[in-house]
Amino acid sequence: MVHELYRVTDLPVLQNRTFADAASARESARADIVLVQDALSGLIFNQAFDPARLSYDSDYQNEQAWSGQFQQHLNDVERIIARYFTGQSLIEVGCGKGYFLELLRGLGYSVTGIDPAYEGENPDVIKAPFTRGLGLAADAVVLRHVLEHIANPVAFLAEIADANQGGRIYIEVPCFDWILEHRAWFDVFYEHVNYFRHDDLRRLFGTVYESGHLFGGQYLYIVADLSSLRTISVGRVPRLEMPVDFTRSIERAVRIIQAAPEQGSAIWGASSKGVIYSLFLQRAGVAVDQVVDINPSKQGRYLPGSGLRVSSPQETLALPDGAHVFVMNSNYLEEIKRATEGRFTYHAVDSASFK
Repeated sequence: MVHELYRVTDLPVLQNRTFADAASARESARADIVLVQDALSGLIFNQAFDPARLSYDSDYQNEQAWSGQFQQHLNDVERIIARYFTGQSLIEVGCGKGYFLELLRGLGYSVTGIDPAYEGENPDVIKAPFTRGLGLAADAVVLRHVLEHIANPVAFLAEIADANQGGRIYIEVPCFDWILEHRAWFDVFYEHVNYFRHDDLRRLFGTVYESGHLFGGQYLYIVADLSSLRTISVGRVPRLEMPVDFTRSIERAVRIIQAAPEQGSAIWGASSKGVIYSLFLQRAGVAVDQVVDINPSKQGRYLPGSGLRVSSPQETLALPDGAHVFVMNSNYLEEIKRATEGRFTYHAVDSASFK
């Protein structure tokens, strides 16, 4: 039995895939979200999700490590890993483009990467799913920002436990409690089928060594014993109710832009949050002058859904002094102010004050 929480239609299927031209971006694949909560496990997921609609290629760009602030977050993660896994062999499942894997290797960790979609040349990354048939196991598994993409997360963890024959695991995922508290409706998108809360994550394991929040509360982490994974529900959990004003903050952004369109405006952050935010603004009848990102691979390309072009930070400096900059992630606010010499009016859209 499930309880519906939130419904939104016609969102980009791959919000981190960019396009060579605006027309292709606007015509890119769309899908719906019907967010529900399972009454027994408490887990939250998109009931309308179809994994067959996702296809990752070289045009998919979600690397955040261009930011010094995000690099600090990765250092925080490494410190947690060091408390439990120093001197142990590691497998990073879903290592993506391998940035964190290389960071760990540079610090002396013995780590093998697993990612069927890996595009690099590192011989220590296996381009295949992690199954027992690989004949590969380690003392511990690292699983960063993978579980939110998996249609059946408990079954997936069970496969990892079977493939690795036990061991410990570090898991990191976005925090749905933070999304609710900050009314971050732009953090709900199709690629993420699952939305985890702290207690839900802990309930998955019988033995938890440590858990908590990272990255200003936006992420959850847990260090647990893989062999203690609970593959069945442990009982009914409290029913979640969504805030009635969950998406209301979009109205404030619309008012700000419409009040002085000549003043200029930009969205800073052309990843998932910025893609959804720009699309909602467009549907409300307004448009920003620029969408900015520091990732060179995105600059000059176009966002799915809205078809907006991604600008570089240097291009943003051409906006008038006092232009409105909507910062999609407040973790980067001070970094953005420094990059733009404090010339603009900055709005951290995930802050409590932006409502």
